[in-house]
Amino acid sequence: MSQRLPLIRPLFMGFLVFLISACMSSSHDNDAPRVDRSTQTDENSFDKRSVLEASKDVFGDGAEGLADIIETIFSDLGRPNAYIAGEEAGGAFIVGLRYGNGTLHHKIEGTRTVHWTGPSVGFDVGGDAAKVFTLVYNLYDTEDIFRRYPQIEGQFYFIGGLGVSYHQRGDVIIAPIRLGVGLRAGANIGSYKITKKSTLNPF
Repeated sequence: MSQRLPLIRPLFMGFLVFLISACMSSSHDNDAPRVDRSTQTDENSFDKRSVLEASKDVFGDGAEGLADIIETIFSDLGRPNAYIAGEEAGGAFIVGLRYGNGTLHHKIEGTRTVHWTGPSVGFDVGGDAAKVFTLVYNLYDTEDIFRRYPQIEGQFYFIGGLGVSYHQRGDVIIAPIRLGVGLRAGANIGSYKITKKSTLNPF
């Protein structure tokens, strides 16, 4: 056992360095979410009432803090032009993984199935299964949803039993909302990869 530890430790640390690099790789202009609210209209985006009703279908009417979380996101980013209703499962022991699937609802282009996965690093131990409701901004072509989204540093809110983090790649911003144990707020470094097909590869 003592002979294996010197080999295991550098491999584990190397994996952590690779994971953090993959999670945090983004351009410097992604430090804060950017949305042009002047382009958000009834024809191309969802109003607050529609989003709240759709999120209640995912979490139920009794989800503590749901209206406040939606209000916070709208205050930051305005009206989304798409949202994803789905569920996920994951687990972690310092290094964590998430796998999920759901339906993307786009204001103009309609619905399509999406999958996602993502690694995380932090003081995070345990497993979870959760409902997830994700608001999507600046998605003018649904094909543009399929990419990796680094987490925007410092952009995390926790209200009642719900939490939301912001992720951005290029102009597209996603804001996944999670409930209760599915939150795993300890995963303070992470990314989000959305794909057309289910995959076990988080990278």
